[in-house]
Amino acid sequence: MDLKIKNQAVTLVDQVEKKLFEYIAQNNMKVGDSVPNENELSEALGVSRSVLREALSRLRMLGVVESRTRRGMVLSEPHMFGGLQRVTDPMILGEQSLINLLGFRVALELGICSSIIDNVNDKYIADLEKIVEEGGSYELNFYKAESENAFHSKLYEITENESIMQFQEIIYPVSLFIRDKFKDFFEPINRELLQKDALITHQDLLSYIKNKDKEGLRKGMEQHFAPYSKFLKASKNGENLKKNKATG
Repeated sequence: MDLKIKNQAVTLVDQVEKKLFEYIAQNNMKVGDSVPNENELSEALGVSRSVLREALSRLRMLGVVESRTRRGMVLSEPHMFGGLQRVTDPMILGEQSLINLLGFRVALELGICSSIIDNVNDKYIADLEKIVEEGGSYELNFYKAESENAFHSKLYEITENESIMQFQEIIYPVSLFIRDKFKDFFEPINRELLQKDALITHQDLLSYIKNKDKEGLRKGMEQHFAPYSKFLKASKNGENLKKNKATG
């Protein structure tokens, strides 16, 4: 087992972490396989046990390895977005990172429309009806945070794709943060859509779902996200996002 560390312009712990991942890949390790103990790894890597333990702690945080009674360390299957979820805090991420995540959300929800129609059943429809009935909305289609989260989380659940469902847990606080921080940008857009009778609500989206209308749902979702799409375009063009005086 030749894992010797070479001098590089990165921290020693970073190098050890990379080598551990290489070891897992090169040995075709599978979930449940035993990982060499700390003494073996420390000697093979040529680093102190304290450095090794810090690298291993990163792998544990990611869910790549775990300790088992009488077996020591074993390879485990990590939560797909576990690491991302820990760092996706609107208070510590930069504005552009938050905007990129919002763009990811819009693209993803447009992309799952077909899957929603294919998988929806009476139980899912009943769940959505209850959410819409209990949710209500604020002026200009600003939903209460709980209602907004519940409705879109249910859409992700209908896809029956675990990774997509996990992503909703990450993106929800980001979307809420952007909506509240840039409320002055969104309000004029929603007001204009309302005046044109073009504001797509959760109730409208539910109607498309109940009618199994794939194309209607996709177009409705595009219109539902129109304020976000304009926000993303304005960001890309370098416009002022703090206030949106134009309504065109």
